[in-house]
Amino acid sequence: MTAELTRLVSLSKIGPDGLTVLVRATPEECAAVAERMDLPAIRSLSCAFNLTAGDDGVTVLAQGTLRAEVTRVCVVSAEDFETTVEDAFEIRFVPAGQERDDPDPDLPDEIPYEADTLDLGEATAEQLGLALDPYPRMDGAVVPDIEDGGDKSPFSVLSRLPGSDKTRH
Repeated sequence: MTAELTRLVSLSKIGPDGLTVLVRATPEECAAVAERMDLPAIRSLSCAFNLTAGDDGVTVLAQGTLRAEVTRVCVVSAEDFETTVEDAFEIRFVPAGQERDDPDPDLPDEIPYEADTLDLGEATAEQLGLALDPYPRMDGAVVPDIEDGGDKSPFSVLSRLPGSDKTRH
């Protein structure tokens, strides 16, 4: 399987002052990521990363800012609508196999890497997936009122069946 969005950065490029990298997806990459995430469309996707080498020489702290223009499907009206996704985040890149066993929700998420190479494109796609509202709702969408007939119990409909007024022994 090939990644829809790949931007490889060697650990050797991260100097003592860190490294700033901007990932900007092409229209083809946006379409591929949209398909992966079951979105009607992604019009733009970019992410700025500030990378800092950890004191241990193998971990990398990344602070990022994601921005995307996406088409979503409203959970209320089932209509497509355009929305902006913006997210600031912090993640840690760690050598594959050295991830924490018990992830602490207060610590940055960890992304494993191999061969001294970080994939900031995949990290961008993953952060977009995390930033998307699981129940997208367009402005002004209102849940319609549904007349329930006043029945108190879901089983009350059974009382309207023929012969329901007879008692069984």
